[in-house]
Formats: sequence, C-alpha cells, structure tokens
Amino acid sequence: MEPIILCSSSPTRAKLLKEAGIPFQQFTPQFNEEKIATSDGYRFVVEASYGKLKSCLEKFPNRIVVSADTIVTDGREILRKAKSREEAREILLKQSGNQIKIVTGMWVSKRGHLFGRVEETIYQFTPFDPEDLEEFLESGEWKGKAGACIVEGFCGKFIEWVKGCQSTAMGLPVEELKKILEENGKGC
Repeated sequence: MEPIILCSSSPTRAKLLKEAGIPFQQFTPQFNEEKIATSDGYRFVVEASYGKLKSCLEKFPNRIVVSADTIVTDGREILRKAKSREEAREILLKQSGNQIKIVTGMWVSKRGHLFGRVEETIYQFTPFDPEDLEEFLESGEWKGKAGACIVEGFCGKFIEWVKGCQSTAMGLPVEELKKILEENGKGC
C-alpha cells in the first residue's frame, strides 16, 4: 500500500498511525484555522479539517489524503490552544473535576471519493492535584494542545470515567480511518 498523506504536523497523530501500522508521509497544511468564526465545536472541527484537506489535495491530488482537527469543549465553550501559561491554567481549571468532550473531525480523500467523520470522546475528570498541575504547566507540554489537555499524559491521571475512543481524543480516530481505508465503496 502506498503511504497515505497525513495532512498534519502533529507528532501525536503520527504516533497513532505508526502504532496502527498505517504507512504515511506527513505534510504540514497551509490553512489558518483562526479564521473560522463559529462557537460550535462540531462545526469548527468539520471546517478546520476540511480546510486542511483542501490545502493538501492541491499538492497531492492523486494520493490518499487524511486530515483532522480536534477541539476540547466543556459544554459551554471551545477550549482552544492556550497561548500562555496563565491561559493554560485557566483552561485546565475549567476541566478539573468536570466533564469535557474532545471532538475530532476527520476527512479522507481516497480515489476520488470523500469520507468525513466527526467523533467524540467524553471524559469525567476528578479535581486536578494543584502540585501536579503546576508541574505540568512548568513542563510546557500543554503547548499546541487543544484545551491544553493531554489524556495520555497529565489529564490521564485524573480520569474518573471515559466514553469513547482514546485515539479520537488524541486527534485521529484510527478505528474509523482503518474502516475507510479498507472500504471499497464510495464516500459521502
């Protein structure tokens, strides 16, 4: 199988594909998601991931191209990528002891067919330990992460319960991607 084009610079998405055994090449899309003007998280991930897909299809029109975008929401607002340590603290404190949804939109272009998916994973967190939170903020690992949340890292210690797939929360629903890659049918 020819490697797919992963239209993302995310090391986490690359790790998910490696672990799933899906050969890929990574390409950074030229799409500014900051111009998307919606407060609806589901619409945001659909628009952002589609914009990234279109950007990559210009360069790789005859390849299997996969794009994705992920947001975190507390049910009231989209918890975006923090721009500062203080903003990361504010965002994480909104999640501490509360329920969040991590929503990932994914588009796949395959042999002239388009497949779109929106998946969500719901987490209930216990209150974050203040010392652990300070250590995490100091580490800078929150940088570039939707909602400053890393469920496979810091936030994972505080999961009370979860409904959904961890790969969706990490930014690429590989279970759905595998189904699409194995399908011979048409997309939507």
